[in-house]
Amino acid sequence: QVQLVESGGGLVQTGGSLRLSCAASGSTASIDGMGWYRQAPEKQRELVARITSGGSPNYADSVKGRFTISRDNAKNTVWLQMDSLKPEDTAVYYCKADFYETPSSFGSWGQGTQVTVSS
Repeated sequence: QVQLVESGGGLVQTGGSLRLSCAASGSTASIDGMGWYRQAPEKQRELVARITSGGSPNYADSVKGRFTISRDNAKNTVWLQMDSLKPEDTAVYYCKADFYETPSSFGSWGQGTQVTVSS
């Protein structure tokens, strides 16, 4: 069992920045990739950024050049630095952990943190 706790969401103006954190606890040695997803009202949850256990990131096209994902395996923490925020970035942001040799559908999710970008 792995528990994920996100923090760092809030209200920010267009062009501002926020930094989200996700701390993992429990059976953290089984964690492979970690990622951030978001879900806006009446929209499907979508991948924002993901980072492998080795530190290789990938991003959704909509956030490339503005968001940066990073992780510290020793601290079992992943961050999402969000710069140049836009109103369309408004959503609940969720942290997800995938596990070695386990389908992604069996990953663990955090409870989510609200990000609101005002115009």
